[in-house]
Amino acid sequence: MSEKNRDGKRTARQRLAMEREKQKSAEKRRRALIVGASVVCVLGLAAVVGVIAANAGKDDGGDTAGPVVAPSGAQGEDSLVIPAGRAGAGPTLTIWEDFRCPACKNFEQRYRSTIHELTEAGQLKVEYRLATIIDGGMGGSGSRRAANAAACAQDAGKFTPYHDVLYDSQPPETDDAFGRNDRLIELAGKVEGLDTPAFRRCVEDGTHDSWVEKSNETFRTSDHTGTPTVLLDGRNIYRDGSLTPAKLKQMVQDANKG
Repeated sequence: MSEKNRDGKRTARQRLAMEREKQKSAEKRRRALIVGASVVCVLGLAAVVGVIAANAGKDDGGDTAGPVVAPSGAQGEDSLVIPAGRAGAGPTLTIWEDFRCPACKNFEQRYRSTIHELTEAGQLKVEYRLATIIDGGMGGSGSRRAANAAACAQDAGKFTPYHDVLYDSQPPETDDAFGRNDRLIELAGKVEGLDTPAFRRCVEDGTHDSWVEKSNETFRTSDHTGTPTVLLDGRNIYRDGSLTPAKLKQMVQDANKG
């Protein structure tokens, strides 16, 4: 083989080797770009989650303003508790809830009859505390307006039946139907004696809006992580998922024996 042919083959091999190196380098850059883009997506998602978390529980405030007007018979610190049951009943069940919250509705549907049975028997006192976290997470004002309407029902001595009607009529979480006063007044028609001029005026004026906001702020600055939060004499009994209506009844009966 001539020297010229050997040089030609050597040059061809070198060109091939150089091309392979270029391809490897290009592949490395491509992989780096993919990894980099993935990191940006993860960071972007984290940022979105962070924004949602930061706003969770914050009512949008709407057009509320004015003095804090507690509903009739409200108790506890800053009068933020709506009581149910006999004052001298044994243990106290505290329920933090949001009328737009699907999990709260599930709790109500499962435990309502047991709670009513125990309160009517004088074995249990219930403290209802209201929050507006769905308004903060999903937008709208349904949590706040429904809570105000429930406080108006408390003024009329009809809190418990209206409370139950609200949960029975709860719209989908993304539907802010409770943000309409006419809907809340319409539902009052399902509670005997509640749909009065005084109730309508209380709902339409947002008489207890500032009280609801104060209640929500108390929830937001607590160590509770969501609704419903259910406490029996201050102990969280719902968080681990092991509670049942029968177990709740037994716990209350045991507390009364003690």
